Amino acid sequence: MKRVFNFFDKLEDVVRGSLSHHPIVYGFIGGTLVVLYWRGVWHTADILETWGGYWSVVFSGPAQIIITALLLMLTGLAVSVFIGESIIISGLKHEKKVFEKTEEEVKQEKKEIVSVEDRLSDIEQKIDELLETTKR
Repeated sequence: MKRVFNFFDKLEDVVRGSLSHHPIVYGFIGGTLVVLYWRGVWHTADILETWGGYWSVVFSGPAQIIITALLLMLTGLAVSVFIGESIIISGLKHEKKVFEKTEEEVKQEKKEIVSVEDRLSDIEQKIDELLETTKR
């Protein structure tokens, strides 16, 4: 079973890597597949609703709104599904969305991150040196 998971994990990495070089094609393929997936879910719910009895109540429109809203809130997915946590975080920080940033802003942000990582590495090294001197 683990071999099957590893195979599909590696296959996914290769496909994703290839498609990432063609973002427009990737977008169309991804969008189409997502729509078809949810179309299948929708049709399955319609079929279960036509079975009558308990199923017709559970898969009716109003019941679905109530059940799914409760389950989305219970699992913590309501916010990320409907809003997206990156939007909330960028709003709290008053940041631009990634696609609104210019290439220069992204490069500058990357430089700042590298600078912070370097400073952190220096601090770690100094702490290690201090620990060594206190052990003596």
